[in-house]
Amino acid sequence: MTFNIENIAEIDSPALVIIKEQVEQNIAHAVRMVGDVRRLRPHVKTHKSADVTRLLLAAGITKFKCATIAEAEMLGESGAQDVLLAYQPVGPKVERFVGVKKHYPQTAFSCLVDDLSAAQNMAAGFSENGLNIPVYIDLNVGQNRTGILPEYAVELYIACAKMAGITPIGLQAYDGHIRDMDFGKRTAGCNAAFQQVENIAKQIKAAGYEEPIIVAGGSPTFSIHCNRKSVECSPGTFVYWDKGYSDLCREQPFSPAAFLVTRVISLPDATKVCLDLGHKSVAAENEIGKRIYFPKWPDLIPIGQSEEHLVMDAGANHGFKVGDVLIGIPYHICPTVALYEKVFVVENNQIIGEWKTTARDRYLKQG
Repeated sequence: MTFNIENIAEIDSPALVIIKEQVEQNIAHAVRMVGDVRRLRPHVKTHKSADVTRLLLAAGITKFKCATIAEAEMLGESGAQDVLLAYQPVGPKVERFVGVKKHYPQTAFSCLVDDLSAAQNMAAGFSENGLNIPVYIDLNVGQNRTGILPEYAVELYIACAKMAGITPIGLQAYDGHIRDMDFGKRTAGCNAAFQQVENIAKQIKAAGYEEPIIVAGGSPTFSIHCNRKSVECSPGTFVYWDKGYSDLCREQPFSPAAFLVTRVISLPDATKVCLDLGHKSVAAENEIGKRIYFPKWPDLIPIGQSEEHLVMDAGANHGFKVGDVLIGIPYHICPTVALYEKVFVVENNQIIGEWKTTARDRYLKQG
């Protein structure tokens, strides 16, 4: 995807620019894929923006998922009706979560739990403040990052049901480890992981509890879970999309809406081009060749990066000049967004304003 920003000279680089029309189109695609907007619970970790949240709300989305207390607060401030903190609050986070809930009583907040002692601490903290918070049991279906192993999930669910201060209402199963390029293999892996979730839900219902709400998947398995009529889907990257998911999830209709603007700042020799795009400007957790892609210049080869510089091999007779502007697509947009306190918004090929990356900060009004 290539495009022109007619007033690009007005912004310094490096900068992150967002194509507003594409964000709106990506949201529309997600709503269409899931069929029933009530089953869409988008994760806000990608955009961290009150402005994007308002676009999601305008599309009829009322349920959200987040990873940090600051993101939860941003959602409360934006008027979100239903917010799942997809994190198990421990230590000071319990008190902070209580503060957010009290400050935004109109929002139905919930959180995850995967450990009995953490559940007891949360229950005590919530109960002492006159609160009863819904919780979802976080299941480890193969990601091996957080979550309780499936064989212990029902026991934890029942234990939580007996505690004052929390009420178990559902299950969360994040299957981010399922990333096969082959969609058939990805589907098979997703279905196998989800079978565990279905078995747990049946056991919970057989034990006399209401059928649990199931929140499942992220971006790579969204095109699979969106067809499960009893599941809430929680993709996040779809709003901005990126090069990584464009390559991996080719069956999905989303297109990149977030682009990095950089300039040539030096020509160190006949074949090299140095850009003002260092580690501080684009997510650097991938190997150097998987950090940014330039659609208009696909043959540029990154050969070195430091805090403020990215050196590219452009080949002989490349034609680049100092001051030239390049526009690229980040491979991983989520941590890239967190590097920018604001993004520039483009509409009709013009920069029309800025969106603050509100929840990039760890502490907002409630501290």
